[in-house]
Amino acid sequence: MEAFRELAKNHVLGNPIRLGIMLYLLPRSKVLFRDFLKLLNLTPGNLDSHLRTLQKAGYVEIKKVIADRPRTMIVLTEKGAYETRAYMKKLRELVSTFQNAPESEL
Repeated sequence: MEAFRELAKNHVLGNPIRLGIMLYLLPRSKVLFRDFLKLLNLTPGNLDSHLRTLQKAGYVEIKKVIADRPRTMIVLTEKGAYETRAYMKKLRELVSTFQNAPESEL
């Protein structure tokens, strides 16, 4: 059950919205704020709160970019990519433990 303890320690990625943000960012490395709004169907304030939590943990950077107009870009950091992959590895280990366990042990 070490994998369970490790998962429980990560309060940042333990939230399903923040985990979803990180999993969406992982193959893309950067996403516009408005695209996350559409994808997750959150209010701007709610999304901003989750992104600030990820930023404080060092998992993402929030940048202002100029395209056709000013926009907010969410950029995955190396630490964010590493921690997300590590979290998913631990989650897979935990799931495989339950998949391989006899019914009597569940």
